[in-house]
Amino acid sequence: QVQFVESGGGLVQPGESLRLSCTMSGFSSTIYRVGWFRQAPGKQRELVVGIGSYGAQKILEAVKGRFTISRNNADNTVYLQMNSLKPEDTAVYYCNALETNWTPLYDTWGQGTQVTVAS
Repeated sequence: QVQFVESGGGLVQPGESLRLSCTMSGFSSTIYRVGWFRQAPGKQRELVVGIGSYGAQKILEAVKGRFTISRNNADNTVYLQMNSLKPEDTAVYYCNALETNWTPLYDTWGQGTQVTVAS
C-alpha cells in the first residue's frame, strides 16, 4: 500500500535551517510529481513546494528563495531543504505525490514531521 514516512523536523531558532526527508513506497514515485505540504494549527494544509519528474516546480511565494526541494528516484526519497526559517514556517510537514494540477494524488498521508521555529 501507499506509504509516506517523513522525518527531520525539530525545534530551531529563526534564521536556522532544517532538512526534511520523505521516503515513499507502494507506488512508482519516479513517474509522478511529488511535493511537500504543511499544516499549521487552525489552518488548512497547503502545498509548500512540488517537483515534477523533469524538474518543473511549483513553490509557495512565502518560501521562495529559502526552501529547496530535491528528489532521489533511486531510493524513492524527496527532500526539503529549509533555510532562513521563520516563526510562520511552524507547522507539521507532509509529503505526497501530486496530480498534474499540483493537488495531492493520494488520500493517504504519513504522520508528518513537526517543524517549530521559535526563539
